[in-house]
Amino acid sequence: MSPLRVVLVDDQHLIRTGLRAVFDRAPDIDVVGEAGDGASAVDVVRAEQPDVVLMDVRMPGVDGIEATRRILADPRLARVQVVMLTTFDDDEYLFDAIRAGAAGFLLKDTTPEALREAVRTVAGGDALLSPAVTRRVLAAAAHAPVRDTARLAGLTDRERDVLAQVGGGLTNAEIGAVLHLSPDTARTYVSRLLTKLDARDRAQLVVIAYETGLVRPGER
Repeated sequence: MSPLRVVLVDDQHLIRTGLRAVFDRAPDIDVVGEAGDGASAVDVVRAEQPDVVLMDVRMPGVDGIEATRRILADPRLARVQVVMLTTFDDDEYLFDAIRAGAAGFLLKDTTPEALREAVRTVAGGDALLSPAVTRRVLAAAAHAPVRDTARLAGLTDRERDVLAQVGGGLTNAEIGAVLHLSPDTARTYVSRLLTKLDARDRAQLVVIAYETGLVRPGER
């Protein structure tokens, strides 16, 4: 198989150098480009069409969230996955990043092996939310105003049940155990929800579950 292609985006050259060193140790991952701001990131991603972009949240000019929106709005980049690199000071941005289409989040102090595995995970089509960041995303979602309740009108009762469990952060296997479904059946329901709700990935389903009021604070 060809190596996974990665673009690194961070306004600090030292951080990009460190990230590149992490991936230089992985024969199945190639860093094919770098950018120091969001506007340049969009240009580099369009030129290189990588599998994964590691995107800093806060940068001068065009920030990481707006860059993510621009990248994922481009039909030519439909297969690109964006992972946001965050710090614990970035809570206010997490919800917006998921809405923009980010496949997940990693803290900047993530271990090298976890970082490499994260790239493999999102390249394989799975959303990535590290446990520490997941708690903070769910906390932010819990305080989001309820809106778009009509968005759930087309769902069956069972699909609503599955969406509620996704909103609680459960895996397919855990959803199956709770709802007495096989993991494959749970996976099928999740895939159906992605299509019906026009969600890019599982992370966006979490947002929808909270924004529509299907899951509220204190219920999980």
